[in-house]
Amino acid sequence: MTTKNRRNHVTTSHRRSLPKARERGSATLWGVALMGLLMAVAMAFATIGSVRVAQHRVNSAADLSALAAAKLVLIDPESACLRAAELAAANGAKLTKCEITTDRADIWTAVPLSLPLLGATTLTGRSRAGPAPPTPPNNPH
Repeated sequence: MTTKNRRNHVTTSHRRSLPKARERGSATLWGVALMGLLMAVAMAFATIGSVRVAQHRVNSAADLSALAAAKLVLIDPESACLRAAELAAANGAKLTKCEITTDRADIWTAVPLSLPLLGATTLTGRSRAGPAPPTPPNNPH
């Protein structure tokens, strides 16, 4: 085989193993699309997680504030809502409403939340605390 023929032979076999011109770079596009999909799924999970954490925070703040207010409702009803507001703020929430009845405290709290792509929203929590109603004695007869 001459040098000229050998060169043509190598070039011809090399061309057969290469993909067609229109298919070049398609794996890169698939890789980029897959990475975009994975990022979207990760962003969705992160958003759901942050909403759940904020919801737990607002509910915990409402529960703790209601317990603090219920503790003071019989002793000093005027300062019960002030103590509930302090405790809500210490737990990262804002007291939005406080209703004190004769022996019960109803508390509403709010936590602002900023979500990517969805914007700002406010989560609310509500709790009630006070003495348990008396239970009737068990009468086996």
